[in-house]
Amino acid sequence: MDYELLKDRVAMIAARIQEIGGEVQEVVIGEPALLEKIIQTEEQLGLKLPESFRKVLLEFSGDFSLRWFLPDDMEQPNEFSGIFCGTPHWNLERFPQLEQGKMEWIDNVFPNDKDEYDVVWHNTLAFCEVPNGDYLAFDMNTGNDASIVYLSHDDGEGHGYKIANNFIELLENWSRVAFVGCEDWQWLPFTTSSESGINADGDAAKRFRTWIGLDI
Repeated sequence: MDYELLKDRVAMIAARIQEIGGEVQEVVIGEPALLEKIIQTEEQLGLKLPESFRKVLLEFSGDFSLRWFLPDDMEQPNEFSGIFCGTPHWNLERFPQLEQGKMEWIDNVFPNDKDEYDVVWHNTLAFCEVPNGDYLAFDMNTGNDASIVYLSHDDGEGHGYKIANNFIELLENWSRVAFVGCEDWQWLPFTTSSESGINADGDAAKRFRTWIGLDI
């Protein structure tokens, strides 16, 4: 992946949000993670991190966050009425804490791996906590370079949706829709099915970029 291009996209998104009167609360692109720290985290978790995520941590950043919000009075097309912010983030240091929080949901609410809803939570690795209590997670059933799945705790429409085939694909496509918010209702407009992932070249994504004024 072209990380300089990714940095440019982050800067373009932040600049455009400010141009239209929105608020950019945070832009953090930390240093790449040390291999020793990744190995230590893997030992704590008892598993190996997915290949493309490991690559991004080592080559790009171990601590990333972008927080932007649209102006409150901005008129929105109906199809994008649920989009109000962008909050992508990950932090290698917080992985054990995230996993503990996810496991508490499994133990207390979704313990039945034979249940169609519950099983989506099982054998996953959370990497991003959604403000509403949901998670973006790696589906560890999908091999060494795990796909990204949405874990909803309250019957969200996006529960179990595959958002991307791997982490690098997620960054590529999510960044091209301005890293819209992690809540499922914010990225669902850019999917066509539970398996499609975010389609950054689809008609909805093109209309969104035109509406918000981004050429990425």
